[in-house]
Amino acid sequence: MIAAGRTLLVLLAAGQSLRFGGTDKLAADFLGQPLAFHVVTALSGVDFLDRVAIVSGTQLDFTGHGYRQIANPAPALGLSGSVRLGIAAAQAAGASAVLIALADMPRVTAAHVWRLLDAADSADAVVASSDGNHPTPPALFAAGRFGALLQAEGDEGGRALIRAGKHIVASPAELIDIDTPADLERLRALA
Repeated sequence: MIAAGRTLLVLLAAGQSLRFGGTDKLAADFLGQPLAFHVVTALSGVDFLDRVAIVSGTQLDFTGHGYRQIANPAPALGLSGSVRLGIAAAQAAGASAVLIALADMPRVTAAHVWRLLDAADSADAVVASSDGNHPTPPALFAAGRFGALLQAEGDEGGRALIRAGKHIVASPAELIDIDTPADLERLRALA
């Protein structure tokens, strides 16, 4: 187990929302609040070492929710740039691990995040979520993996590490990732 208090939460909120029509999908309304604030609220009770939101192009202010915002100056270069910024913040904070969560996954729960933390069994651990078929974020990377994440390029991020890591199954409904307006409409129908 890696303690939450030794883990930096990295919330990735710097995507370009191209499949969403170019509008700020993170600010889209879902049940009366911006889409991105659902995961923020769900994880608010987990006592992380620190919380950072990697942002670009969103009008949302995560600082009012206990996050330090770090701007990604080049989101078009892919997800790995945001991951590298998060890892640099974790190294500066002396974190034992990072938990990478996506701001467009509004149904992630704190209970699932605790299962990820509990399953981390070494300084090289990689523990990802899965719907039973495909591994996905949220994912935990212990400090022994920071070097590999700093080398990632493009949209790869930590995908290869996630595929090879330990997978903790959650309900597919919990791991919904909103990429398009149709995804958001399906989510609204579930709610």
